[in-house]
Amino acid sequence: MNKKILYVEDEVFLGKIVKETLETKGYDVLMETNGAHVINHLQRFHPDICVLDIMLPGKNGYEVAAEIRAINELLPIIFLTAKVQTEDVVKGFKTGGNDYIRKPFSIEELIVRIENLLQIKQSAPDLLEEEKIGNFLFYPTKQLLVLNENHRKLSFRESELLKFLWIHRNAIVQRRDLLNHIWGNDSFFNSRNLDVYVTKLRGYLKEDPSIEIITIKGVGYRFITG
Repeated sequence: MNKKILYVEDEVFLGKIVKETLETKGYDVLMETNGAHVINHLQRFHPDICVLDIMLPGKNGYEVAAEIRAINELLPIIFLTAKVQTEDVVKGFKTGGNDYIRKPFSIEELIVRIENLLQIKQSAPDLLEEEKIGNFLFYPTKQLLVLNENHRKLSFRESELLKFLWIHRNAIVQRRDLLNHIWGNDSFFNSRNLDVYVTKLRGYLKEDPSIEIITIKGVGYRFITG
């Protein structure tokens, strides 16, 4: 069965080219030009992934992504946008985006990123709905980390990183395996991103001293919990 893409783009000429190219790659593509109509399609079309422009009539992409996340916490979302400021990128991830591509973009790059997110979604090992990690409770499907009454909502990649390290706990995890699993490649840019995400996780988990993410220099990481 072909994977379904909900593609939201108000530039009709560009949208037609992208839609037809994705269809030649075997995807079922439903294209919408108005952000206000997306949720109706979400509930009827049941896409496997959403490719979402930010500058849209009706509702902008940030608003649409927030609505999607209220209904489906796991649907991968790729933002397409001409907005290039760092704060725009940050806002995209905070509203539920899993990836971000700046216009103009190559369709080949878009396809690679679509395939990567779909692979992550499909190949991620099943965990329990609730995992006890030291003193924390981790809810993988909700992307939620809880300690006592403190609830921390994780981003998609933070959750995937914690999940991967937890599954391979007490073993040395290669950097390239983390990069390929979460970002789809081990480029220098993504490698720097990985360092940032590991630092974030350490900050989130520091309240339990029995948990450590040890750096094995030049190799990777080891996740240890007492």
